[in-house]
Amino acid sequence: MLFLSFWLLGIVLIVLQTTLMQSLPLWLGRPDFLFILVTFIAYRFAWVPGIVLVFTLGWVMDVLVGLYLGFYPLMCLFTFAALKFLTNKSPIKESTYQIPLVGLSYFLVQIILYCVYSLALPEELPEWSWGITLQRTALQVAAAIPLILLCSSLYDFLLKHRLRTKPARRRPRKPM
Repeated sequence: MLFLSFWLLGIVLIVLQTTLMQSLPLWLGRPDFLFILVTFIAYRFAWVPGIVLVFTLGWVMDVLVGLYLGFYPLMCLFTFAALKFLTNKSPIKESTYQIPLVGLSYFLVQIILYCVYSLALPEELPEWSWGITLQRTALQVAAAIPLILLCSSLYDFLLKHRLRTKPARRRPRKPM
């Protein structure tokens, strides 16, 4: 139930990101909702369900809007694994590091992907701009605040709902 709910939430976020957010002016920027969801999944899900969830959502996004197949699922898996290693058994309270790690990981992923793209497709890349990179990172952090709160609320609700459900009681058989 938890896996399916977050997979459907991911599909809704992909639809919002690829339709509604594309109508925003380019100077305003466009947050990457799926990236924020990947970071949340890294914080809350176990390894196997998290990897499956992140890969399938990254693959859907890559099929819909990816120019070079495979880069988006790779980015999602890399982000998930890196954040999972960083936050696994962390003594720091979870809410303290969630939002800053979204910004830091987004910034680092942009740098890494630019390096990978420069090796793979050097003739198609625009020049690197620290200002644009920092603006996109700030936008991502601003968008992460309400989205992580929404995901946390949904996660807690689904866990409480799952704990409240009781197994069906069987009636004792009547003797014949």
